[in-house]
Amino acid sequence: MESFWENVLVETAASYSVVILCLVVFMTIFELVTRYNNWKEIKRGNMAVAMATGGKIFGIANIFRYSIEHNDSLLETMGWGLFGFLLLLSGYFIYEFLTPTFKIDEEIEKDNRAVGFISLVISVGLSFVIGANII
Repeated sequence: MESFWENVLVETAASYSVVILCLVVFMTIFELVTRYNNWKEIKRGNMAVAMATGGKIFGIANIFRYSIEHNDSLLETMGWGLFGFLLLLSGYFIYEFLTPTFKIDEEIEKDNRAVGFISLVISVGLSFVIGANII
């Protein structure tokens, strides 16, 4: 049975399943901390929300990419993925704090694409910085 778990296809399916589950949980958390409903706004055609949400999804997936690459067990992968997500989430709050002249969530909800694009770039950029530090 041990050789079953060491099969590359089984390892890939296990990692994929864990990342999908974590992605759903982490996106739910992001949904709770934003003023707007991501999926309703995307359905409405709000490109700023789509860009910000896409950046978050890419950021989380990229963090897990590094975590899978540098860890041998699913537990370590999940631990580093959770830590990376918490750093990404803190980056979101720092971004909001560093823009006192306007509210990020309000601008994204209003379909301000410039703010949505910057949100995307921040999520993607931070995910590379976080990922580079995963051991």
